[in-house]
Amino acid sequence: MPLALPSALPALLRFLPTLALGLAGGAAAFTVDLPLPWLLGAMLATTLASLSGARLRSPGRGRQGVLVVIGVMLGAAFTPELSGDLGLWGLSLAAMLGATAVMMLFSVWFSRRIAGHSLDTALYAGVPGGVSAVTGMALSSDADLRVVGITHAVRILVLLVAIPPVLDGIGHVSLSAATPDPGRWLWLPGPVDAAWLAGAGVLGAWLGRRLRLPNALLFGPALVSSALHLTGLTHAALPPTLIALAQAIIGVSVGVRFTGTALSTLGHTLAMAALQALGLLAIAILAAWAIHAATGVSLPAALLAYMPGGAPELSLVALSLGIDPAFVTAHHLLRITVLILLMPVLLGACRRLSA
Repeated sequence: MPLALPSALPALLRFLPTLALGLAGGAAAFTVDLPLPWLLGAMLATTLASLSGARLRSPGRGRQGVLVVIGVMLGAAFTPELSGDLGLWGLSLAAMLGATAVMMLFSVWFSRRIAGHSLDTALYAGVPGGVSAVTGMALSSDADLRVVGITHAVRILVLLVAIPPVLDGIGHVSLSAATPDPGRWLWLPGPVDAAWLAGAGVLGAWLGRRLRLPNALLFGPALVSSALHLTGLTHAALPPTLIALAQAIIGVSVGVRFTGTALSTLGHTLAMAALQALGLLAIAILAAWAIHAATGVSLPAALLAYMPGGAPELSLVALSLGIDPAFVTAHHLLRITVLILLMPVLLGACRRLSA
């Protein structure tokens, strides 16, 4: 009797054509020197294919593995030298929470008054971050899950597309320096460093779930990896090839969210989601500029930290561009934690007010 294939293998084989499309988009973007080529190229290629009617496959468990890889990479950005910045971090974290409250108010107002969605839909679609956790929480509500999912997907798409021109307009960061030298693509860490990194990923994934962290597969490995790097046990980094593959899979995971989305029937939802995302982006830019002017915090780092949602995507952007990924990751972790804790309270309060 033939051996049964592992359950994950058929899903991986079905995903390979979608991954190939994403890698082709990333390679094309890399060839024309687009900023964040593997992320944006893969995302745009799969988004266009999805909206054109192609039935693309989700990365599934592959995305979970990529989250672990990104978490380990983010942890490497935490160094002993960060201690001198903790005072500024505290001010920025407080400002970020204030900006998040403004974003939430704007999102709910826009969804209710402009887009015409129900209260539950407006609340869950308006949460600026934590799309996986928020979608799970929305399952037990009266929210329109399709609108919630599309709104979050469009927001992440708009933010990622907007990052290069916005950062270029700021003029505080070089986007051209973000692509590794071709000679470095084959670089690999030594066996000891590789063991430290793999151990951080495995232990972090277990710890994140054990502690019930939001986005456990991202923040659990980030915590373990940061502890290893802060204590000096390792200074290991992941190879550029793996980082590029992680970017491509994250880009694909954004693009395939639009599979089955017909422009003819969901045009209004897509347009409202895009307009809402632009409004939230404007709030993030203003908040980042204000904290930069008041404290001297890096403007690009504050912008990526304050952007409403997509913790894996925005943390990966910060890592890829070298824009203080530790700072950006800490902000998104706090934001998601606070939002998840407060969502039941906010929903109950809004229902009582509307009654």
